Amino acid sequence: MNAFFTVIPLIIIRFGILSILDKKALKRAASFAPLIGIEKAAYLFYQISNILIFIYLCFLKITTDSYWFYVGLVIYGLGVLLCLVSVLNFAKPAENGINLKGLYRISRNPMYVAYFVYFLGCVLLTQSLILLVILLVFQISAHWIILSEERWCIKKFGEEYINYMNKVRRYI
Repeated sequence: MNAFFTVIPLIIIRFGILSILDKKALKRAASFAPLIGIEKAAYLFYQISNILIFIYLCFLKITTDSYWFYVGLVIYGLGVLLCLVSVLNFAKPAENGINLKGLYRISRNPMYVAYFVYFLGCVLLTQSLILLVILLVFQISAHWIILSEERWCIKKFGEEYINYMNKVRRYI
């Protein structure tokens, strides 16, 4: 089976479900905090690696002849579930604008964590080392995007966000 089919749930969740839940949330998810210094380069790597993941999956096949298929299937399924729950949580922030419910009680960035788990499942399903390298570039660059978002959140929400940062880990 062509591995591009693995991205269909992500497209449905990230764009379809989020737009149904709240068009403003879809716009929020597509916006990035102001970038400075190395974050600008990280943003470029993030966008390019994101595109490469989708394109490269079009040329890969899911490999079912090893135990990696079953491990990948479990991780992929977990990634789909995490994407769905994190998007549902993201769509309904508190009145002050900070997401504090659901997965946001465990991680300040559950969507980024979900994307990593999701695409790691794709890596294992395809057994592609090239896809793994692209995913690592994606995740490292995402870290710099997250740092810019945290700086922006501190500026926007102040002490309330700092308290949240002190209670909840950045990733897991």
